[in-house]
Amino acid sequence: MADRPLWTSAEADKATGGRSNEPWTADGVSIDTRTLEQNDLYIAIKGDHLDGHDYVDAAFENQAAACVVSQAATVTGKPALVVEDTFAGLNALGRAARTRTKARIAGITGSVGKTGTKEALRFVLQKQGETAATTGNLNNHWGVPLSLARMRPRVAYGVFELGMNSPGEITPLSHLVRPHVALITTIAPAHTEFFDSLGEVADAKAEIFDGMDGGVAVLNRDNAYFPTLAVAAYGRNLDRVIGFGAHPEATARLLDADPDSAGSDVKAEIDGQQISYRIGQPGRHWIFNSLGVLATAAALGADLRQAAEDLAEIPQAKGRGELIRVQLAGGPIEVIDDSYNASPASMRAAFETLSQFKPGPGGRRIVALGDMLELGPRSPALHAGLAEALAACSVDLVFTAGPEMAHLAEALPEASRGAHAADSSALATLLTGMVHPGDVVTVKGSLGSRMAIVVDALRGLGAPQPVAVNG
Repeated sequence: MADRPLWTSAEADKATGGRSNEPWTADGVSIDTRTLEQNDLYIAIKGDHLDGHDYVDAAFENQAAACVVSQAATVTGKPALVVEDTFAGLNALGRAARTRTKARIAGITGSVGKTGTKEALRFVLQKQGETAATTGNLNNHWGVPLSLARMRPRVAYGVFELGMNSPGEITPLSHLVRPHVALITTIAPAHTEFFDSLGEVADAKAEIFDGMDGGVAVLNRDNAYFPTLAVAAYGRNLDRVIGFGAHPEATARLLDADPDSAGSDVKAEIDGQQISYRIGQPGRHWIFNSLGVLATAAALGADLRQAAEDLAEIPQAKGRGELIRVQLAGGPIEVIDDSYNASPASMRAAFETLSQFKPGPGGRRIVALGDMLELGPRSPALHAGLAEALAACSVDLVFTAGPEMAHLAEALPEASRGAHAADSSALATLLTGMVHPGDVVTVKGSLGSRMAIVVDALRGLGAPQPVAVNG
């Protein structure tokens, strides 16, 4: 039996209060004609710089099922749903999709590790039932309702990432998602430009509880802001708080871990159950991420032991720690592509992960770092402060790019200075001329620092081969 459409014109009309000019059905939802797929419903969003109504013709050229447009727009001879405001229409579809599903829903936020944790949770839940999840990092006021609007009624689980740059941004997203379980990965310096303290960041992350009707909070028990978040959770009448970490009072508690360059063997106790499992991603931060994932999966009603077993097979994500072997004439180099995002905490985690790798004969541990953005007035000190962590993790050479990373370059001892460049393009030229067989190179920076250019340049030195680290 063929699957029912994601949306019919009658359902969308009822959800939005608009009116379709003819019947239609759609199997997906899109707000971007560049990624629109055949039979998607295209919603013409008017943003700060672009108006989606200018791309309605392109949407139909790409075989959109129908378009959602405002009263001011005119669509002739094509199926269209006319609403007063297309952004409100998108939110209405997301709200209706959430209302019609019986899925168990998780909301995820935190200063560091949101997207990786979201992907890991999606992966283990998908093994146990159909799961809807945020694609990429569609975690803002456009991305969250879009992700919800793409959720089919029949799914068993939903996993949605909620992001913010300023206070008050998560509350409306939480009211849309209405999670049964809220996971806050950690509170750390990241995107702090609009906050005077980490306490304010914690308060803003606690907004994820605002849309909950009871439910469970899963919080980092090792983080200094655990008490603040726990008080906020109970203050919103949540039913339970689960702490994860190495803390002796953690409900999901780390007992032992044996990390290596391909992952970690973990022993933990979760809600009184002792389990042993393999996490198929390198880095000590993944050990703790996995505890949060398993605690959340269990709180959603999933099978804990199956979820733990499936953690061994988590696929690597481009730009988020993907390991690539590039074959040079005299032997390979290994590149750890962590270029998607960066904060002081995730930088330190990346350095620790690199320390688990043993370079080949004559090789070195190298980092190529771009600016960490949106850190506010403390940015120079936070960049310079990475020098100590680099030394502790036995990093041999440090290459830097950008005006903020110049502060780190100045703080480094002479022996570990590779080179500094104005931007990632210039750094790519410098670095590719200095690596040699046996080197292990971590590339990391905020997305706006464009460190993927450096990864692409390293790939271009030879034949790149993704490395399976999860067995």
